[in-house]
Amino acid sequence: MSNKHILVTGCSSGIGLACARMLRARGHRVYVTARREADLQRLREAGYTALHLELASSESIAACTDALLARSGGRLDALVNNAAYGQPGAVEDLSRAALREQFEANLFGTQELTNRLIPVMRRAGSGRIVYISSVLGLAALPYRGAYVASKFALEGLADTLRLELRGSGIAVALVEPGPIESRFRDNAYAAFQRHIDPEHSAHAETYRAVERRLRAEGGGAFTLPASAVAGKVCHAVEHPRPKARYYVTFPTRLFGTLRRLLSTRALDWVLLKATEGERR
Repeated sequence: MSNKHILVTGCSSGIGLACARMLRARGHRVYVTARREADLQRLREAGYTALHLELASSESIAACTDALLARSGGRLDALVNNAAYGQPGAVEDLSRAALREQFEANLFGTQELTNRLIPVMRRAGSGRIVYISSVLGLAALPYRGAYVASKFALEGLADTLRLELRGSGIAVALVEPGPIESRFRDNAYAAFQRHIDPEHSAHAETYRAVERRLRAEGGGAFTLPASAVAGKVCHAVEHPRPKARYYVTFPTRLFGTLRRLLSTRALDWVLLKATEGERR
């Protein structure tokens, strides 16, 4: 296994940080990104080359890629697109601004960054692009419509890119976690407060349960540590023939299978039943 230069986005905590730690422990040169200066400083103190990246800003993306290539000598062997957040809320309560903000980070900025770095890999004749998707890139769950839409779209772009890069030496992989220990719910609750007006919604009663879930500590029965995702990412980066898709948690494997086997009506029943406790 040769040492690779790898960029991992969204490394302030959770999946991104776990990926950075595991990849570095395996001998790779890891570059990390975060949005907040306090997180960047903490990452630098831990010995990482930490770069500021705001995916909603083309200027930030350009500055980040320039800084990365200056530090790596123009080399990049793998990109791990992890940075993202979830916008909760019923679809009918999502404003254009809320949807735009979700897609700017989870889709538009992610792909703009990727497109800036593909030429580096093309010149080398090799590379890996790993997208961290979600179980919600496979199946829709209620009150997560903005996030679901962004992940469905991300998977469509990744699948298409994989076909278009055939023969280039660049492999594309999707890693699809389910419930993972992270600050995801904290960030989702902040987005909920920013964009949703629960008191004037037809879903006001359900939103009280949604808020309790977002504020609750700990995960559910199938929650895994972020290192479970990092292990799949390492395989996608290092293996000579990486998989196109990596399922991480039991819910992801289950819903991925049920989507293929069940009718739409039957799958809807399963998905609503699985989230019934969240709405009361």
